[in-house]
Amino acid sequence: MEAKWRWMLITAIAPIAWGSNYTVIGAFLPADSPLWGAVLRALPAGLVLLLVGRKLPKGAWWWRALVLGTINMSAFFALVYVASQLLPSSIASMIMAVSPIVMMLFAASMLGERLRALPVAGAAVGLLGVVLMLAAGSTAIDWRGVLASVAAMALASFGFVLVKRWGSDVSLLPLTAWQLVGGGLVLLPVALLAEGPMPGYDGPAMAALAYVGLFSTALAYLAWFGGLKNLPAGTTGLIGLLNPVTGVVLGTLLAGETLEGQQAVGMGLVLLGILLGQPIILPLVRGLRRTWGRRGVSAKGRERRRAPSWPGRSRASRRRAPSRPGAPSR
Repeated sequence: MEAKWRWMLITAIAPIAWGSNYTVIGAFLPADSPLWGAVLRALPAGLVLLLVGRKLPKGAWWWRALVLGTINMSAFFALVYVASQLLPSSIASMIMAVSPIVMMLFAASMLGERLRALPVAGAAVGLLGVVLMLAAGSTAIDWRGVLASVAAMALASFGFVLVKRWGSDVSLLPLTAWQLVGGGLVLLPVALLAEGPMPGYDGPAMAALAYVGLFSTALAYLAWFGGLKNLPAGTTGLIGLLNPVTGVVLGTLLAGETLEGQQAVGMGLVLLGILLGQPIILPLVRGLRRTWGRRGVSAKGRERRRAPSWPGRSRASRRRAPSRPGAPSR
């Protein structure tokens, strides 16, 4: 139980860090070079982790690292970068909150994980909260940004479950480093061809890249993949609902976006959905059921003991009664 709590808290670092990306990218990084933004997010972070871990891929992990890096890093980062430039941070991060349901479906088909009632209910409650927050937004929505966010969510959901399927025999640090380096290398020639040479960045932009690369990428993905290795995929996906909550809070505090009452209610539902889907909740629910079941049985027993002596006696007790008046008892 203690280990699950610890991994839940560690995993929560990732969506909180990712929720802050929308505000940082939208405020400090140029909008006309999303591919270079993705390269400079993935490749430096991966190289740092690779230097720390000092372990290269072997065998099938050379192509697996490229596949996972392309899905989870290259395409995902580019789509998130586009969405960050076209949508308010709160809306962009809230669209990603559909990921838990999609991850549960992928995990059921690819990993054989059961679709349990509480995680599914938690995902439904969390999704309702996201809908409330999204519907309350007063800012105009650019549907190109919506499509970019939806595509990023679908790719990430599939890629994260694929990491859980393939990554059971690899330790956490190299598993994360290989994907980041692979994704950055795949995207580098694409960025050169599509956007030309790397653009120049001023001081605030360099600080933003350092924040996004080290905190929101290297540290966040270590925490996230650690959660995937130690928790069910659906449970990890539900913790990801902290992403939109962080996006809404930071969008309100730093970007001047308006927080409406309906959004606050939606945030509460999101947090409730996260709680419902955690493994530690199931034993508590079972314990409550057993407790109420014992109370029900004991209450029935007390009612029987309080029953009247003759009219309420059972048939067996009436059969044991003496058949003749005055017969001696044995």
